[in-house]
Amino acid sequence: MSRIHIKMCWSRVFLSSWLLLLLLQLLCSEAVPISMDKTKVKEPEQQFKEPPASVDTGLHYDRYLREVIDFLEKDQHFREKLHNTDMEDIKQGKLAKELDFVSHHVRTKLDELKRQEVNRLRTLIKAKQDIEGGNDIAVDHQALLKQFEYLNHMNPHTFEVDDLDLLIKSATNDLENFDKERHEEFKRYEMMKEHDRQEHLKTLDEEERRKEEEHYEEMRKKHADHPKINHPGSQNQLKEVWEDADGLDPEDFDPKTFFKLHDSNGDGFFDEQELEALFTKELEKIYDPTNEEDDMVEMEEERLRMREHVMNEVDSNKDRLVSMDEFLVATKKKEFLEPDSWETLEQNQMYTDEEMREFEEHLTQQEQDLQLKAVDLQKQREELEKQQEQLNSQKIELQQAVEHMERLKSQKVEPPPEVHVEGNAIPEMHQVDDQLHFQHDAQQQQQQGLHPGYLAPEDTPQEHHGQQNPDLAQHGLPQTHQDLPPGHHQVSQDQHNVP
Repeated sequence: MSRIHIKMCWSRVFLSSWLLLLLLQLLCSEAVPISMDKTKVKEPEQQFKEPPASVDTGLHYDRYLREVIDFLEKDQHFREKLHNTDMEDIKQGKLAKELDFVSHHVRTKLDELKRQEVNRLRTLIKAKQDIEGGNDIAVDHQALLKQFEYLNHMNPHTFEVDDLDLLIKSATNDLENFDKERHEEFKRYEMMKEHDRQEHLKTLDEEERRKEEEHYEEMRKKHADHPKINHPGSQNQLKEVWEDADGLDPEDFDPKTFFKLHDSNGDGFFDEQELEALFTKELEKIYDPTNEEDDMVEMEEERLRMREHVMNEVDSNKDRLVSMDEFLVATKKKEFLEPDSWETLEQNQMYTDEEMREFEEHLTQQEQDLQLKAVDLQKQREELEKQQEQLNSQKIELQQAVEHMERLKSQKVEPPPEVHVEGNAIPEMHQVDDQLHFQHDAQQQQQQGLHPGYLAPEDTPQEHHGQQNPDLAQHGLPQTHQDLPPGHHQVSQDQHNVP
């Protein structure tokens, strides 16, 4: 597992659902103005405001979700139906049936948004396939799209009632699981921190280890030494905000006025982001980004713990929003007036010894797997290098063969010129070999007492065809009967018959 050294703003990752927030804004855009008393605070103008553009649900389909809601709220019929729809009905998907009555322009735009989203998912699937080494494997997009449950993958072209129903249910369910996933992620972060610390201690000698442990304990005590933390959402905690942030007299604290002041987008609800902003003063008592002992990731976890606690106590309908009525009811409870003390992160063990042991085993197994993969990759590399060397050798041999052929081609001898006698072309004969044959015949004739050049009766011109006269050859004259011009054969034969 990669180390979780992520200094990110956790509050933006796990914010309230845009879907539920926008729908509730539409339902409650005509909230009754709240009377102001006991203060001189000017009542903000009652008007509908768009949610901050920076808010992100943290869902991987967040952009698609927001674009769908943005276009739906532009339809007058859809907006009117929202005012008469219960939140529970919205969460159950009953509102999705009203999609059949929206304008043609909105439906056309929703169709386009869905096609774009399907193409985006297909691109992601193909990219993942390529990374995993499946470039030559055909991708079954239809089957892989099933894992994305927030749209109807069987119809990738048009946005239908089923698509809106799936989008609402998926967003609601995914957001409800975010807190659980966040807690698990933070737990792994804390265990990794402890794992790294223990591994560092193993590299030190006894004296250095002792000093490191002392320093660690000193930082823990320093971090725990902070002012008392008020119970989140309690009267004391909200009065501090009223006094320090709003500059008002604590004796004049009024819940209605407080709610109106901190409902920053004026929609009549506290969303999760607005709630978390109320805890900044408490968090500043514990965490300082300039202090070595304070971890800002832990600060964001503490902020979210506070928000989650208030939501559990105040959000009675579990829509991840706090209405004015829910807030006022909570201010009358004993927990608001006489709360218990709040235990901070350092007072809570984030993981058990058994969880840490399993985490260590998991890291060990992952390290072993990585080592095996590294060995396998090294073998593959060596094999590829060996194949590359073979290819280079073959390339050199081929190049040498080509060069050799080129040399042979450039050294090729031209045929000798032809000899012309009385206008007839007579090819040059192999004089040396023919002269040796003639001398050999002459020696045999001398041994037999014959005149050189004498032809035995049994010899015929055909048998001596190809035998050459060295004297004739020296003058470049015909050396056989066949080589004589027409009319010369008889003369030559008579000359051989002279004694």
